[in-house]
Amino acid sequence: MFSMDFEEFLWAKGYGADFIDDMMKHMKQLFPFNAVELQICHSAFLDFCILGGMPAVVREYVERGTFEKSQEIQRQLIADYKEDIRKYAEGVDQARILNVFNHIPVQLAKDNKKFQISKVASGARFKDYRGCIEWLADTGIVNLCYCLHYPELPLKGNYDESKYKIYFADSGLLTAMLDEEAQDDLRVNRNLGVYKGALYENIAGEALVKSGYQLYYYKKDNSTLEEDFFVRTASELIPVEVKAVDGRAKSLRILIESEKYPDIQYGIKFTGGNIGYGNKIYTFPYYCAFLLKRYLKSQ
Repeated sequence: MFSMDFEEFLWAKGYGADFIDDMMKHMKQLFPFNAVELQICHSAFLDFCILGGMPAVVREYVERGTFEKSQEIQRQLIADYKEDIRKYAEGVDQARILNVFNHIPVQLAKDNKKFQISKVASGARFKDYRGCIEWLADTGIVNLCYCLHYPELPLKGNYDESKYKIYFADSGLLTAMLDEEAQDDLRVNRNLGVYKGALYENIAGEALVKSGYQLYYYKKDNSTLEEDFFVRTASELIPVEVKAVDGRAKSLRILIESEKYPDIQYGIKFTGGNIGYGNKIYTFPYYCAFLLKRYLKSQ
């Protein structure tokens, strides 16, 4: 069972199927949203980033129209998760699981979002923590994003199981685990601060998983070439970049233009801006991520 995705969040706020269909129409026709549409969708999406999709959290927000009580519920959910770890994690070191859980926000906030076991505890090694990480993934608390050996098809079997990024399966848990000052700034001023990149990347990964994708990224050794996610169609590999700040997508362009990567013909970029297309890169607002699989099937 997943928490609510952005589409279900919009339903909870009273938006119907016509609203979603119109978003898809914009994507298929590469027709930019007007200023009012952008404002409505961006505002709703930021609310979703803050709240996540846990039904109790969303219900409290919709009924009250404020974040105040929802924040308390999020904190209780985190406490419940930690209690479940202590109660149900049999045969695995519970303290290590909690260490991993608590370190996820810290490591996502860094430029290099690869999860580093060595940062969790002094002398920590992958073989000692592998079962802990798999336990968190199996329970649905986190999503694992594995590093590809090489950006080519097929994806299964083409990754390094010792290199991965860890995202929360519900982005509301990420915001609820930030320090109090960051949470207050986020809820009062709608300012994501240093966590902007972490949150947008987490929520894009969440949307992909809820659409049925497994998560993969690529980081070339001894190089700046790095891509956030990859999805595939029947015959193509599609790199997906999540830009916290609008700018040039250097790695995305290299993957598309280089003859070294024949499975890649074009790319997808999610930003805080509008719909666009250029240099074989399709650009969409963050809030369209939940529609990506449907969009690719319609092409």
